[in-house]
Amino acid sequence: MVTLGLASGKKSFKTVNLVFRLPYYTQWGQSLLVCGSEPVLGLWNVKKGILLSPFHQGEELIWSGRIEVPCGFQCEYSYYLVDDNRNILRWEAGNKRKFVLPEGIQDGTMVELHDLWQTGADTLFFRSAFKKVIFKESWCLDSEKPLGAFQTNREDSVMVHFKISCPRIEKDASQVYVIGSSTKLGMWKVEDGLKLNYAGESFWQADCVMKKDEFPIKYRYCQSGKTGNVSVEVGSNRELSVDSTLQSPPRYICLSDGIFRDMPWRGAGVAIPMFSVRSEDGLGVGEFLDLKLLVDWAVGSGFHLVQLLPVNDTSVHMMWWDSYPYSSLSVFALHPLYLRVQALSENIPEDIKREILKAKEQLDGKDVDYETTMSTKLSISKRIFYLEKDSILNSSSFQKFFSENEDWLKPYAAFCFLRDFFETSDFSQWGRFSHYSKEKLEKIVSKDSVHYDIICFHYYIQFHLHLQLSEAAAYAREKRVILKGDLPIGVDRNSVDTWVYPNLFRMNTSTGAPPDYFDKNGQNWGFPTYNWEEMSKDNYGWWRARLSQMAKYFTAYRIDHILGFFRIWELPEPAITGLVGKFRPSIPLSQEELEREGIWDFDRLSRPYIQQEILQDKFGSSWSAIALTFLNEYQKNCYEFKEDCNTEKKIASKLKSCAERAIWLENEDKIQRGLFDLLQNIVLIRDPEDARKFYPRFNLEDTSSFKNLDDHSKNVLKRLYHDYYFHRQETLWRQNSLKTLPVLLNSSDMLACGEDLGLIPSCVHPVMQELGLIGLRIQRMPSEPGLVFGIPSQYSYMTVCAPSCHDCSTMRAWWEEDEERRYQFFRTVVGSSDVPPDQCVPDIAYFILQQHVEAPSMWAIFPFQDLLTLKEEYTTRPAREETINDPTNPKHYWRYRIHVTLEHLLEDKDIKLTIRNLVHGSGRSCPPLEGDDIQGKNNEAAVNLKK
Repeated sequence: MVTLGLASGKKSFKTVNLVFRLPYYTQWGQSLLVCGSEPVLGLWNVKKGILLSPFHQGEELIWSGRIEVPCGFQCEYSYYLVDDNRNILRWEAGNKRKFVLPEGIQDGTMVELHDLWQTGADTLFFRSAFKKVIFKESWCLDSEKPLGAFQTNREDSVMVHFKISCPRIEKDASQVYVIGSSTKLGMWKVEDGLKLNYAGESFWQADCVMKKDEFPIKYRYCQSGKTGNVSVEVGSNRELSVDSTLQSPPRYICLSDGIFRDMPWRGAGVAIPMFSVRSEDGLGVGEFLDLKLLVDWAVGSGFHLVQLLPVNDTSVHMMWWDSYPYSSLSVFALHPLYLRVQALSENIPEDIKREILKAKEQLDGKDVDYETTMSTKLSISKRIFYLEKDSILNSSSFQKFFSENEDWLKPYAAFCFLRDFFETSDFSQWGRFSHYSKEKLEKIVSKDSVHYDIICFHYYIQFHLHLQLSEAAAYAREKRVILKGDLPIGVDRNSVDTWVYPNLFRMNTSTGAPPDYFDKNGQNWGFPTYNWEEMSKDNYGWWRARLSQMAKYFTAYRIDHILGFFRIWELPEPAITGLVGKFRPSIPLSQEELEREGIWDFDRLSRPYIQQEILQDKFGSSWSAIALTFLNEYQKNCYEFKEDCNTEKKIASKLKSCAERAIWLENEDKIQRGLFDLLQNIVLIRDPEDARKFYPRFNLEDTSSFKNLDDHSKNVLKRLYHDYYFHRQETLWRQNSLKTLPVLLNSSDMLACGEDLGLIPSCVHPVMQELGLIGLRIQRMPSEPGLVFGIPSQYSYMTVCAPSCHDCSTMRAWWEEDEERRYQFFRTVVGSSDVPPDQCVPDIAYFILQQHVEAPSMWAIFPFQDLLTLKEEYTTRPAREETINDPTNPKHYWRYRIHVTLEHLLEDKDIKLTIRNLVHGSGRSCPPLEGDDIQGKNNEAAVNLKK
């Protein structure tokens, strides 16, 4: 037992024996400890925390520890899973626990704290998406009077403190009770049960004096509504026993019973990029204020969530390349593309109003005209700015916005000014401004500068974007609809963030993804990788600020490529494709390790393997001309790339320079692909920072370099390849994720979902489950081996399920373009031997969507295009035009717009009713309707869908 140190050696005040108890199953070499805010609990130093001891109680393994504390003691504390050296292996999710010792407890009394381990899933309903949006009314209850002092000193009695969290309590629920096998708990009758008091923050509690001879007791919690309905928690009975054989049995037991066990809550949502929205007021593109219409449509359709793609400024190139929403110019600034210019002022002159109307008509095209829309909006905004800049910039609302955001707003405005002045975002071309400093920044944004109005214009635009998105976000919360944002994994190489914080990025590298469902050559996104070691020095302050900014508008977010927080696919900066990369961090193959296995010829394995017969086979009669231009023959019939074309970017550049004069370059793309294949024809990648370390090339068995090796080398390299990609990194990647992901989750109270598609390490899903991160399941891209299509009915609860996403073809496009898989789906999933229809007709769409809403997944989130497939009226546009992104094309133009306005869809009661009945009929929660006459039509699904 741990005792408090007393200088005199005598007890000068009363003490209480405080016992911690937690059921938890551990593995060999693991232990539990409790650490907290008081010296006796280690002052949050886990090395000094209280190590708990295990014992079995029935089939449960209980961890317990006892300390001696003074009367009046209070603390915060948490439990930790540690190894034999007290290194943290896992910690509880959620807020720290709080405990206050009741008054009136006698000296020497034993007090037991019966706790349950808090998982990430347990904390989900405390996130703002639920707390401030869906269940906001239950969190607005008035706290009742606090509990009194310790109420019994009888030797035959125990005071039990019941405490339960009910974040999902219904609006009309009048009370929470404990019912059970004891007379004090009503003998299972609700009307005679123990009534709990509301203690705030969704917690309900009550004290009850119980006789020792009543133990063990069985009990459950229940909610009783004002209308008399009773909701009893699901699952087996809870049980509490007291060990009467103890010399000093507990006199006070504090039960922290976690969360009220409801049926799992399930909801549905719609996903659409901001730029894809079409409204009658929009100027060529979706705008933040359109979200209010979208929210109204979502409510009418039974959706609790609207999901967007990233909305940060991407204006790097000042052309249509900037339509790529994942290449941020600034992770803090919002995109001017989504500004509603009509809302900039209440006093817009008539000539500007006419200009806006004309532009609206001209830009109302099938797709987004990114460049014209951007230039038009900025031009009109600038005219309005010069009319009202003084009144706006001197207003209290602007001054408040500026003071709260100047840390990122000033560098952003300065960057935009320098980008336009030098006509490039490549800040290495900015002369003395290439290297950022606060002193240079203050000169650029100085009120005395001749260009101060230009700086202020960027402030002005961001201020109005903030106002408009804030208005839409507040409207969504009012309607109990979650607004879900998107957190890109990277930033543009030429961005405000890399300019201001170059130490946080590895600028000589590029991020991407290894070959997968989307691209057999991998993906190269072009972003620099992160310098995690440097970021950790201020506890990831850049990430924390980024999430805090995002939480001003969103109550949930999608973590793009969450695998990047475990490990990232890192490529050399001169790469164009994503094939020849390595994972960072990872444990490489050392030269010593390879030599022990009998591998010696490292130059042969790590340099492109190019022989004359390979050239002839790849390029035919043009091989000698190509070899003469790009290669040197270093020994007979063996070639290597010349210095000026020994990277993918150098090859592409040289091809362009000789394209006009070389007859054999009629098919430039084919020759470039062939040269890239030669460059990638290696088995091992030598580490550029340590020549004695190597990484096996992805799919190395596909290379002719590997195929021409001896059998011993092949067998060794295949074994080492499998170990590198599937075994040796797992502990390292788990540890890496547990350094970074908790920082993200604790930086805001948003609900977090992770995009976990691709090559998934085995450590990923356990970590996501542990941290309460919700994964993604796309039926056409199953993560389970051996499956062609995912089975929605078998998805786990902690997932978002969807028939498609922005990175693949829509449900309708896939159905119509992939005949072989369409037949396979019809036979194996639909269970029909008939010939499937060529078109994804509403009946097929309904079947697929119904599969998803009925899945166990917490969320079913549908791309807007897939929902429109429910009605033939909305399927007139060619399906291929509805695909948002082509991941195989790094210069894809992101410009898709829905072909019908939100105003029209709001008037279409048929499709709203069909969708709402799908959602409601699956048992998923629907937001309340306000007087909409479709509310009572519960049995009219699929009405008039083919009209």
